[in-house]
Amino acid sequence: MTKVKAMVLTGYGLNCDNETDYSLHLAGADSRRMHINQLIENAQSDSRTVLRNYQLLVFGGGFSWADDHGAGVLMASKMKRHLGEQLKAFVDAGNLILGICNGFQALVNLGLLPGFDGRYVDRKVALTHNDSGNFIDCWVSLKINGQSPCVFTKGIRRAEFPVRHGEGKFYASDDTLKRLFENEQVVLQYAGSDGRPAAGRWPANPNGSLSDIAGMCDATGRIFGLMPHPEAFNHFTNHPDWTRRKLGLARVGKNIDREEGEGIAVFRNAVEYFA
Repeated sequence: MTKVKAMVLTGYGLNCDNETDYSLHLAGADSRRMHINQLIENAQSDSRTVLRNYQLLVFGGGFSWADDHGAGVLMASKMKRHLGEQLKAFVDAGNLILGICNGFQALVNLGLLPGFDGRYVDRKVALTHNDSGNFIDCWVSLKINGQSPCVFTKGIRRAEFPVRHGEGKFYASDDTLKRLFENEQVVLQYAGSDGRPAAGRWPANPNGSLSDIAGMCDATGRIFGLMPHPEAFNHFTNHPDWTRRKLGLARVGKNIDREEGEGIAVFRNAVEYFA
């Protein structure tokens, strides 16, 4: 069977491309890292770098253009100017787009999310400065909406991933928030240790996101953006409590049954979608 072809964008300060590419390979994809300029240069050619030759496009994490003028703003502007029509055609063809952290910020600036009524150009939400005013780097617990159409979270109900950002607060009007929940487009919410939404409380909600929103999708479930980093949990030793977990299992005569990190499930769901 032909492998699903995935493209991970890189360049201009994006810095999670290697981990994302590695995670996609573990999930069974034929993944390739691609500099944004190379993609733009070949957009009108028959080169294998042309977007239409891929099924999954990943806007990865990092600090594109040093977050000048706001996180993800310049990346979105460059992509919209040079690849706006290609991105629309990519979505219309039934393909998948994933935005992680800075990539999520770019997706909302492009208008690809939330994509109400199939319009992928309207900016309806924002990811703005954390309430603390500081950059945060920590692990968070997440509640995952089982009713969401999101392709990437199928079969996953809870997760723990790291976050690392200075502008991760999800903000939208009351009307937009209501519509997101009514459409089941809210995929991830920051949660406490009991699995319930954090209700805005720090540190479970690390940035002050309205309604604890950590990730969302479009109505089709094929475009997904999230602030936490699933690619950063590609091996069980990535988790800060891995030694405690391993010791706990050893005390009852058990071993860790698999070395794969829980974040790989997000990427495997994308690969299996095309099967």
